[in-house]
Amino acid sequence: MHKIKLVSFILFTVLFVSATNTDIQLEAKSLLNDQVELKIPKEFQIMSEERIALKYPKEKPPTLVYTNESGGINVALNHTSSTANQNAIASYKDYLKKALSEMSSSLKWKSDGVAEINGRKVGYLEFMTQAIDTKIYNLMFFTDVDGKLLICTFNCTKSDMKEWTSAAKEIMYSLKVK
Repeated sequence: MHKIKLVSFILFTVLFVSATNTDIQLEAKSLLNDQVELKIPKEFQIMSEERIALKYPKEKPPTLVYTNESGGINVALNHTSSTANQNAIASYKDYLKKALSEMSSSLKWKSDGVAEINGRKVGYLEFMTQAIDTKIYNLMFFTDVDGKLLICTFNCTKSDMKEWTSAAKEIMYSLKVK
């Protein structure tokens, strides 16, 4: 019995230390004309409009993208023209989940739901998608800002997931609407 407790303690310690031991430093940034605050990795820079057009050629590009040096890890924000309020967040979650599932048969769901973050309902969808040469981890989260839907997305390659998943969730839980 003593060995089981010791193994459990060691396992907990290893998992806890690995989950909290990260070199990723986040800093709060005031975004979208000071309407939103979100933690962004310190080393990320705003992606140029030219690079956004290349990275998002088939879709309406995000309003703002922060990216690492290689452009492989991103935090994107899109303040859409879609009307939204706190009562609609769960409906948007269901709608977006269905729409994404219909668009991609290779999409693999990890989780979804509606959380209360800093006093607001925030819907989220966590999933994997297939790119040409790798799988992509996505954490999409959304709420209403000034009567319109704000969609934020964190994404990275599967190879970066282990290092970045907890940071992605910290980014989501840092969302504040002013």
